[in-house]
Amino acid sequence: MASSTSTVMVLISTVHDDIIESHILTRLDGPTLASVSSTSSHLHELVSNEILWSKICSSTWPSLSHTIISNDSRSFFSDAYSVFDDTNGSVSDLDRPFSELISAVDLHYRGKLVLSKVVKTETTTSWFQSSPLRIDLVDQKDTVETPIKRGRWTEDTCRDLEKELTLSWIVIDPIGKRAANLSSHRPVLVQRNWLSGEVEAKFATVVGLTWPEETVECVITVVTCGEEEMHVKEVCLKVEKMEGTHLNGKDSLVILRKVMEGKRGNGRRREMESKRRHEEFMEKKIERKEKKMRVELVFDILTVAFGILGFGSLVGFYILSR
Repeated sequence: MASSTSTVMVLISTVHDDIIESHILTRLDGPTLASVSSTSSHLHELVSNEILWSKICSSTWPSLSHTIISNDSRSFFSDAYSVFDDTNGSVSDLDRPFSELISAVDLHYRGKLVLSKVVKTETTTSWFQSSPLRIDLVDQKDTVETPIKRGRWTEDTCRDLEKELTLSWIVIDPIGKRAANLSSHRPVLVQRNWLSGEVEAKFATVVGLTWPEETVECVITVVTCGEEEMHVKEVCLKVEKMEGTHLNGKDSLVILRKVMEGKRGNGRRREMESKRRHEEFMEKKIERKEKKMRVELVFDILTVAFGILGFGSLVGFYILSR
């Protein structure tokens, strides 16, 4: 095996650098390039080309061609491709708050780009910090056309969207030069609203915290509508607590910093890990809801019991006083 590798390295060393850069490296994706760079110091130098990584970032996430992402495209790719892997770490308060948050979003169906957009959100206003976080990409008055044929709704429609619909939502801190992809790549859940007929695809990243109090989930919702062809009418980001409420902007920024600066794992595991963590999150959410209902039931029973006891005592006192 070592002999074969050495032979390949010798053969590559005989190829001119211009040919390697123009005809070989440009055909590789980011993860493969990262592997190639570790095989030799010569290839490491060639793979470190900033223009090469900038083109890979733009081709992987078309929305990034609309904004300046970083002076180090290779580091940015590593941030945006990797998956958040620290589920139990703590996080400090915002000693370096975001002055602005950039969202670069790309939605594909069967590999075809449906929506590509960059949104900048000011994070220093009192309204943003105190209100529930919600970043919208599609104006309420507009919809985005898609190549998705709707027809009659069946379970196959749901499975098709779960398999063929992919989304990337990269949040960028332009000051700290860090980024993270909050999407599960493919939906963790696709369901239809039987009243409105709209179809909702849910993408998510679960973040475990010891601050402020519990595990939360960064939820990206894609809502589609239309009779024969689906149109995207809503794409939004929220941070949801286990009891169903949403974090405000200030606390959400702490979550996003946690994801950007936390431990990272192999991005190839994104779909599997996101799905598993989402299912665990939902199980705990149901358990918490059932526990709350049991506590409320006991409280109601005790309230009724004390009420009956009080009423009985009042009747007894009235009878005795006569």
